[in-house]
Amino acid sequence: MTLFKVKVENKAPIELGAFLMKNGFSKKAVNDAKNNDGMILVNHKRRFTNYQLHFGDEVIFVPGNEKTNPWLKPSFKPLVITKETENYLVINKPANLLSIPSRYDDNAVVNRVLGYFEQQKLQGVKPHVVTRLDRETSGLVLVGKNAIAHSRFSKLDKDQFVKKYHALVHGNFAENELKGVIDKPIGKRGDAVKRSIISDGKRAITAYQVLKQEPGISLVELRLYTGRTHQIRLHMQSINHPLFGDPLYGINDEFNRQALNCFYLAFPDPFAYNQLVEIEITDPEDMQTLWQNSTKKEL
Repeated sequence: MTLFKVKVENKAPIELGAFLMKNGFSKKAVNDAKNNDGMILVNHKRRFTNYQLHFGDEVIFVPGNEKTNPWLKPSFKPLVITKETENYLVINKPANLLSIPSRYDDNAVVNRVLGYFEQQKLQGVKPHVVTRLDRETSGLVLVGKNAIAHSRFSKLDKDQFVKKYHALVHGNFAENELKGVIDKPIGKRGDAVKRSIISDGKRAITAYQVLKQEPGISLVELRLYTGRTHQIRLHMQSINHPLFGDPLYGINDEFNRQALNCFYLAFPDPFAYNQLVEIEITDPEDMQTLWQNSTKKEL
């Protein structure tokens, strides 16, 4: 059984409910603990959320049972786990796999995590995707194991999550263009899937740095400072360097998906004081092969 212990360090009295919200327990999680076989204890005694806490009290929170989605089915296909704790997983997602299942696809990251939980006989856990990637983008995805993890991660500022990507793009960069920041608003016209750079769109900021380039192809490292749909793809097209494998925003080449991989993820662990989690992976085989076939050199 997962439980959470939190010491009260407030000098002034504070209500239990307010204290829980301040420490990353959502209203839904509190209601589940009260009504769905969970417990909220103060100094080992059950208390209501209007109970007054004082400095030094110990709060023990036992989550209640989360409702399961009856249509959500486990998948037992491979799952590459790069980090696992009691409260979250970091998955290395392959290309052409959804993060969240759709009506027509029940083999997403969430389904595979459900299958993993079932195989490991883990109780009281449920996948909550914190950072997601497009179907064709490969790389690191953060998944909470319970509602508390999801709530605590959601309370972190977006700039506390550092996501870096590698992309293989068409063309080469001039010496004065090897690094830069693209600050162009992104919006949607009508019902089309394709996004556009439009003056009344939402602000979108992408930093990039060219790591290597050979005739006709460049390896670029990118960091997102905002999270707009298709941001990297559109921003790189806007500076005339569309991604390989991305006919929607560029060139209809022979690569079978956009050459984009989230290779680095860093975030403060909300369950460990003052601990920064950093994870880095190598780029997948298909991107390495594309580079080698284009340059006859190793990526």
